[in-house]
Amino acid sequence: MRAAGWAAGFLAILPLGVSAADLAAPRAGLPAFVDWSGGYVGLQGSAGASFGALGFGPTTIGGRSVPAFKTGDATGRSDLSREATTAVGGVFGGWNWQTGPWLYGVEADLTGANLKRPVPSTAPGFGYEGIDPPFGLIRAKTDLYGSLRGRLGYSFERTLVYATFGLAGADTRFLSTYPDLATGLSATARTDRAYLGFTLGAGVQYAITENLALGLDYRYIDLGDSGRFGLGAVPGPLGGPVSTRAHLTSNQMMARLSWYPVGLQLPAEADEAAPHDPDNGDTGRFSLHGQTTFVNQGVPGFRSPYLGPASLVPRQAQATTTATAFIGFKLMEGTEIYYNPEFSQGFGLSRTLGVAGFVNGEAQKAGAPFPKLRSNRYFLRQTFGLGGETEDVPDGPNQVATRRDVERITVVAGKFALGDFFDGNVYAHDPRVDFMNWSLWGASAWDFPANLPGFTQGVYVEYNRKEFAVRAAYTQVPKEPSSDVLDPRVFDRGGAVIEFEERHVLPLLDRPGRVRLGAFSNVGNTANYREVVALTQGGLFADINDAAASTRRPRRKSGFYANLEQAVADDLGIFARASFSDGRNESLSFTDIDSSLSGGLSLKGARWDRPGDTVGLGATMNGLSPAHRAYFANGGLGLLIGDGRLNYAPERALEAYYALGLTKAVTLTFDYQFVVNPAYNRDRGPANFFGTRLHADF
Repeated sequence: MRAAGWAAGFLAILPLGVSAADLAAPRAGLPAFVDWSGGYVGLQGSAGASFGALGFGPTTIGGRSVPAFKTGDATGRSDLSREATTAVGGVFGGWNWQTGPWLYGVEADLTGANLKRPVPSTAPGFGYEGIDPPFGLIRAKTDLYGSLRGRLGYSFERTLVYATFGLAGADTRFLSTYPDLATGLSATARTDRAYLGFTLGAGVQYAITENLALGLDYRYIDLGDSGRFGLGAVPGPLGGPVSTRAHLTSNQMMARLSWYPVGLQLPAEADEAAPHDPDNGDTGRFSLHGQTTFVNQGVPGFRSPYLGPASLVPRQAQATTTATAFIGFKLMEGTEIYYNPEFSQGFGLSRTLGVAGFVNGEAQKAGAPFPKLRSNRYFLRQTFGLGGETEDVPDGPNQVATRRDVERITVVAGKFALGDFFDGNVYAHDPRVDFMNWSLWGASAWDFPANLPGFTQGVYVEYNRKEFAVRAAYTQVPKEPSSDVLDPRVFDRGGAVIEFEERHVLPLLDRPGRVRLGAFSNVGNTANYREVVALTQGGLFADINDAAASTRRPRRKSGFYANLEQAVADDLGIFARASFSDGRNESLSFTDIDSSLSGGLSLKGARWDRPGDTVGLGATMNGLSPAHRAYFANGGLGLLIGDGRLNYAPERALEAYYALGLTKAVTLTFDYQFVVNPAYNRDRGPANFFGTRLHADF
């Protein structure tokens, strides 16, 4: 974890290099974008954001083929790529040339890694069957990567986006360890090999001062096929010389801090309103914005006497990255269309499993070790003005600048997230900038319909007045629990939600606040908890999960939520949520929670002369219905949890974060969470979670 320390270390010192002087008022005559020309050096790193695949085969012992893996093509190469997550960190340096906004350059880096993967043998006929733990036929460990890359980029305002290509190399150790069954001893043979391959990638960086830039860098590395090589000999009468071949690839995402010793000339536009909160008076027909968010999160050791298929695993780190474009176009007055393509990469801890109120709001159940592109939103919005008072709406993400009636009816049709319109809260609703725990940014007992990344298709209608709003939606549900496919049978299966929002100003505090009350009811293809427990205990099914899969049919899940936000002072606000569902049938989309209470506060940093900073503190408690508890106690698996058994207790969590506003468009957050009884199990935890989050708007 040495590399993880490098990453955490350079992120931690960033506040020391940023001051009010760095964000000075615009100066006349400055260019419209940064000129990145010249040399630079820097540090880069992450924990859990490098995903390596080690494909082996065919392997022989003493000239005999070892059928350890399912083979793919005619060459016999294994089609089972063994993924390994690791920490990476190191140094880089380069030189840029720039003509207008277009940049080209060259860069070299050296990165330490801890990529390792044991490959257990399941080979029959060699005398090692049934050995526990299984001995590794091959263990591979990559320690050091180096690359020489060209860069092509485009500069706008303080931001540089770029693509990279070039050469990459790595050193790798391969080890073969097997016991001598005659003596009970074991021997290990080692082979060191160097690889040279190619790399392709892309990145973005943002100038936070005249000398410092913060960014994200992704690269795909393909080190090619090794050809056949030997790994020494396995002892014993069935042993002999071991040989194999390997194919190594890696997907790496790293946060980077770059230092420009000569200094960068910052554009005047950089100090105006941020893209996510613009006030530029733009009333054009087109809107283009973007965001990227990088979350590194780790959990140290905790009490874990046993592991189930969906348990939280101790001592690990993972990272997630998203990059989104918000594209909007006004067809005519009151009619707009929007499209949001989004790249995502990475996984939550334990592949986003093990905690019902999960700890990373950016972690999707559709995670991947490589950047995956999805069309997450595409919708048409029609606004019908009803006259009277009007309001100006500035250009922003999924909002073309416009003037509209305060009293209005809005209709949206297409693909969207229900959280875009429901259960909003100014203090706790956006895991990219505030709380990351799922039970703090949302009403977590609401099993809102969604595919694995959290989006659905349907129709939304809202009636808005100055004092209140009423909104409702009807959308598709997944075909079955945790399915990425939405059910097209919308007339007999679907999700409905209605919300009433009241807006007020408390006379005693003279501060605004809102109360939102919502009710939901979904019909989807699910199993009934009491039924599957009875079938399993009656001996009709050996596995309760088989009973659930076999008895799913259209069933209803209903519930409600209440949501409060209240400003207490100009820089202080409080929030609270309560949500409940009937808890009789399986959840379809969100998480395994039947009741949830949460609340907390959000404090701006004006009191210590950091008005762009935010401190958040929140707590939550989640529970299960009696039938849902019995399901997990009998070995059931849910959407996120399943230890194989259950010693029930409510799941409780505390989250604290400090969001440091480096600029109006870039925020660095330090996050801590403490979870008691993860997955409602007294036998596990408590667990401590430490995270950093880098978010930028464009």
